[in-house]
Amino acid sequence: MSVILYSTASVIANGVKVLVYGAAGSGKTRLLATTPSPVIFSCESGLLSLRQYNIPFAQITTLYDLQNAFDWISSSYEARQFATVCLDSVSEILEVLLKSERSTKKDPRQAYGEVLVQGTDLIRRFRDLPNKHIVLIAKEEVGKDENSRMFFQPAFPGAKLGPAVPYYPDEVFRLVPFIEPQSGQAYSMLRCHPEPQTVAKDRSGALAAWEPPDLTAIFNKIAQTGALG
Repeated sequence: MSVILYSTASVIANGVKVLVYGAAGSGKTRLLATTPSPVIFSCESGLLSLRQYNIPFAQITTLYDLQNAFDWISSSYEARQFATVCLDSVSEILEVLLKSERSTKKDPRQAYGEVLVQGTDLIRRFRDLPNKHIVLIAKEEVGKDENSRMFFQPAFPGAKLGPAVPYYPDEVFRLVPFIEPQSGQAYSMLRCHPEPQTVAKDRSGALAAWEPPDLTAIFNKIAQTGALG
């Protein structure tokens, strides 16, 4: 029996898999314009912030749409032109899928189970797409630990998805808006390392605790390390 061995130095060739979450209006959708050659799969009407960019997108309203999007991006010749696949937002997509499934199921628990299994399976399959950067946009919510201490985390429907989804990608960032005290100018930064009040992770080990909101620059910075660990 033979085993095919690969080098961990080649992992980055498959692209960086990122989840970015933040409050409404923090600039999550606009962040997608900083990715290389993106295509967006969206079920939100919030793409107005990208109107000055010529970014292709497709609408997701059903589980079938999401499956069809995956089949297209993973196998079509046309999809080869895109370096980054964006789901905006995966929170909203799962909520829309849940609503769609509820309309066809008598038992709401059955609808949630369907979305939990099929929806998360498709998200994992998007994550595992070779030679593509994957950006999952998510809403933000406040959670509580066992000591009732509050912290920020990605928001997903149901009690099981929230803790599970951050394990899927290599990187989990929180987009945080700030106001410059002297000038009053608004700007945002990406929190890339965890802290007691923030769910985040940097599996590459290449990023600072705070990084500017430029995903192409972040992908290049990670690539310089040669691998994701």
